[in-house]
Amino acid sequence: MSNSAIIAPNKSPAEGMDKSDFRKAMSAFATGVAIVTTKYEGELQGMTINSMTSVSLQPCQLLFCANHGSTTAQAIKARGLFAINIMAQHQMQIAQTFARYHPTRFETCAYSLHDFDLPIFDPALAAMICSCAQIITSGDHDIFIGNVLSCITHPGEPLLYYASRYASLAPQT
Repeated sequence: MSNSAIIAPNKSPAEGMDKSDFRKAMSAFATGVAIVTTKYEGELQGMTINSMTSVSLQPCQLLFCANHGSTTAQAIKARGLFAINIMAQHQMQIAQTFARYHPTRFETCAYSLHDFDLPIFDPALAAMICSCAQIITSGDHDIFIGNVLSCITHPGEPLLYYASRYASLAPQT
């Protein structure tokens, strides 16, 4: 028998779903790990995300989701530009550092200011410089859709997130 939630017909979906059950189910989905960054009014901002995906090839677009209260999200809204850094397996410590707000987190890692004065981690597997095309509010998050202006790639293995912990690809046999 499966452990699934049944929503009563007289309840809205939001009332019937247990957040801990939803988190547990979502943790079964392995994702890549990225850090979205920007610079606004001289302040560097960044946060770890695993909610990034491609949207379109014509034009090249991607999206990511951020909590309404995030200082990084507010800075991106104000500036309109951001970078997505796809993290390499050896960059787990950086991802952990940027998973929580701390005002001096950029002092703990190697980065450079790239196109449009945006922080890029040295060397992320890939970095995409984006302009904000659209912001959609849904629930307690904003969905940022960005037009990709340029990309940088480096060889390496990706950092993954699965079952609420960081992971890596198994060696191929």
